[in-house]
Amino acid sequence: MMANTRGRRTAALSAALAAGALALAACGSGETTGATPAAGEAGTAAPKIAAVIKGLDNPFFQTMKQGMDDQAATAKVPVTVQAANAITDTTGQADKLNGLAGQDFSCYVVNPISGTNLVQGLAQLSAQNKTVVNIDSPIDAAAAKSANVKLATYIGTDNVEAGKTAGQRMTELLADGGNVAAIGGIAGDVTSGARVEGFQQGLGPKVKMVQTVAANWERQTALTAATDVLQAHPDLAGFFVANDDMGLGVARAVANAGKAGKVRVISVDGIKDALNAVKAGTLDGTVAQYPYAIGLMGVEACQAAAAGKTLPASVKAPVELVTKDNADKALAATPKPFGSYDDPFASLIK
Repeated sequence: MMANTRGRRTAALSAALAAGALALAACGSGETTGATPAAGEAGTAAPKIAAVIKGLDNPFFQTMKQGMDDQAATAKVPVTVQAANAITDTTGQADKLNGLAGQDFSCYVVNPISGTNLVQGLAQLSAQNKTVVNIDSPIDAAAAKSANVKLATYIGTDNVEAGKTAGQRMTELLADGGNVAAIGGIAGDVTSGARVEGFQQGLGPKVKMVQTVAANWERQTALTAATDVLQAHPDLAGFFVANDDMGLGVARAVANAGKAGKVRVISVDGIKDALNAVKAGTLDGTVAQYPYAIGLMGVEACQAAAAGKTLPASVKAPVELVTKDNADKALAATPKPFGSYDDPFASLIK
């Protein structure tokens, strides 16, 4: 568990653009935040940032956008954020990126729905020598290499480690052992697969995984899937759920079956509704990752790249296990982490 004091962050930007209005073209769900940067030291450049993220129908990505917006305002850097219409809208998200690729942004922050759905647009950006910052969900390495996609940095959760933390917590809760099931996101999704894999790694020898099903990251789909799993395995002792939105649906299915408090439910994300559910005892825990910090660092990475700094190849986003014991502390700090964490970009933009 991380320390309870978070290091002070300094986010300042030296820029050489003359002050004035900066109009950024946007389409669909696009939005521009942040003021026009003031003139700064010679030899530096202010980034013009576009971000393409997953659907804002999910609170996780709403919080990610908030982190981007807040850093944009702090640094007085304009950021245009566009989102897919839904978390499964791979084609629509690719269209958003393709529409932005022909514009004069210098840095693109991308959070792809799948490992490959944005590769075509990213290849176009790499051919133009634009800076690309990959956050949260990784671009498929083989597909990127084949298309000559160049990524400046990756910022995201170690999803295997997050799942492993959940598995260890489940093992603690099921001291006498028992059967558990996993509810994943979209079938074949890299993030979901890594979390489920990590969960299995974290389980003790007395806890057995009996079923894994996909629920497309959606609460209602997860409720239905969990209901079916409970019927198939009446002795089930616990669920691992790959995100909180689905976790809340699984918790409802457990309650509907009259097994609240008997079947343990642990999920991943740390959205506010899940933190409240942990406090209330509806969820037995959430492995909180911090989309706010991921979005914020994505903007910082663009600032650092514009200043000519060398970016780390990858940066781990903070992760914290939230249980009933520390849920109040997590709620007081949300959407920020309640512990300290390493942000290498903060020192690069001082």
